Amino acid sequence: MGKHYLFILLSVFTLLINCKGDESMSTPDDNPSTVVQTGKIEGKVMANNGTKPIGGAIIFTIDSNNKVYHTYSDANGNFSLATPEGNTTLHIQTGGGQNFRTEIPITVKKNETITIPATESKLTQVAKMAYVKGSYDEIEDIITALGYTATEITYQDLKNLTKIAQYDIIFLNCGSRGTAQTGTTSPSSDALVYTNLSTFVANGGSLYSSDWASAYLVGGDTNTTTCNAPGGFINDNLLCLKNTGSSGMYTGCTVSNTALAAAIGFNTLDINYDLGSWEKIQAYDPTFWEVLVEKNNEPLMIRTGHYTNTTAPQIPVGTSANNNFMTICHQITSGSSITITINTGSWASHQAHGDTQGPCSGGNSNSGKIYYTTFHNHATGNIGKAEPILEYVILNL
Repeated sequence: MGKHYLFILLSVFTLLINCKGDESMSTPDDNPSTVVQTGKIEGKVMANNGTKPIGGAIIFTIDSNNKVYHTYSDANGNFSLATPEGNTTLHIQTGGGQNFRTEIPITVKKNETITIPATESKLTQVAKMAYVKGSYDEIEDIITALGYTATEITYQDLKNLTKIAQYDIIFLNCGSRGTAQTGTTSPSSDALVYTNLSTFVANGGSLYSSDWASAYLVGGDTNTTTCNAPGGFINDNLLCLKNTGSSGMYTGCTVSNTALAAAIGFNTLDINYDLGSWEKIQAYDPTFWEVLVEKNNEPLMIRTGHYTNTTAPQIPVGTSANNNFMTICHQITSGSSITITINTGSWASHQAHGDTQGPCSGGNSNSGKIYYTTFHNHATGNIGKAEPILEYVILNL
């Protein structure tokens, strides 16, 4: 009887060990010593058009202790995320989540894989976007092709701060300017345009300008012909451009930003400058601008989140869709961090965890981003590999 009883105990002990060995285990970003039971979520991030996959999106869940489990979509939009079992929300965001984000309620079961239908994993536009029509550039065509919307505003609308403050993003196309019939015909003679754009960015609005639209940033007439051109709201010591570019193919360009390269799936490309007199960047401040695309150390695409204007009035910028959300820098293991947008109701717990307000990229947390490209979506439409780069710009402003 004693031997039989011992055999039963050994059998039960062995069974318990084997069951424990089959459990799925994962660690949250915040606490590598915590063991939790997980399932897996898989899917493909898509643009709103339902056909364009989106690379570089962050996909994450937050548990009851405000610990974040995250991954990124690859260049084909695919993702796979191990996350704790139970009821949760799957978040999909680009650009920190301020302008594009999707939330999907989901129940995760231990050791099971859930596949999210592509119809549910579309990236939703929450920003209000506007563009000024140009003569040589049509960024609005790419926006529309992705399934998103942007409102056309005029050069004269840029003089109305109340008008532009309702938008989160403004696209300034190459060749956009006023007309003789409406008064001012060029940015350089209109200080009000520069003042309003400065206030817009300083309060969190984001700008994209291309090629000749550099005049909105650093000054010039319809375009920038010399360094220290009159006008502008970006100091001349931060950026210098001249319209000395000639038409032709720029071969062997490099995508120098690793996140951008991973999102689009390539790190080299040829850029067709089929219009002459395009703006070449002569000098820039590397502590202010980040270079994303270049050729032999010549910047072709730059961005910044460091703009400040201490004299600008503090005004609300952006849409009501963002009122209950805030962008934070979430701390994860090994001293690294990620930028995400959360509901403001959970901020206190994130703050207690050590997170900070604003993006992780540094600079002024109240400032929006400024992207500038020497190339653009010109009227001929033959832009090749520059198109996915411009798609990335749209989704990450």
